[in-house]
Amino acid sequence: MPKTILVVDDKASVRTLVRDYLTEEGFRAVSAANGREALFTARQEKPDLILLDIMMPEMDGYEFVRVYRKEKETPIILLTAKLEETDKVLGLELGADDYVTKPFRMRELVARIRAVLRRADQEVPPAPLLRAADVTLDRETHIVKVRGQPVHLTPSEFDLLAILIAAPGRVFARSDLLIKLQGTTFENVERTVDVHIRNLRAKIETNPSDPRYIETVFGVGYRFRSE
Repeated sequence: MPKTILVVDDKASVRTLVRDYLTEEGFRAVSAANGREALFTARQEKPDLILLDIMMPEMDGYEFVRVYRKEKETPIILLTAKLEETDKVLGLELGADDYVTKPFRMRELVARIRAVLRRADQEVPPAPLLRAADVTLDRETHIVKVRGQPVHLTPSEFDLLAILIAAPGRVFARSDLLIKLQGTTFENVERTVDVHIRNLRAKIETNPSDPRYIETVFGVGYRFRSE
């Protein structure tokens, strides 16, 4: 069964172009013209991934992510014409998984979609829970618990934690984590990893400013503390 992609953009020409190209690539594509319409469509169609424009009338992309992330952890790729890094970072902080800057090449967009879907759908053979300190992660059920309490993570946050917790004490460079997460290096934006780490710390750390689990190794990257 083809994967369903929800294309959200206020420009009809963009929606048509992307929807037609995705259809040719074997996806099932549906569309919405703004955030409010996208919420309705997402709840009805249950897409496997959402391509989301940021600047839209009625409800912009940021507000859509705020609302939808309370309901689903569906992967979201932002489509943004804004060049400021802070705009991209804000989207990632809210729970988006990746972004593509307009104008974009359709081949790159599809490659990004496939990479994010691979992460979300990655099948892992039965294995014991990953445990470190008082954090447990089940790669079969996608359940994470910290101090016995369930924690809800986005697909990117889950994958990032799984990489780190599987090798406590090992230092991962930002570039290595980026490749593992995206499966590609179109834009070696290591800032993306920093944002996901910040989001992850906010969810699992008692005091994110003084992390107990995920340690920054300055000038190198991150590691899950082994003690």
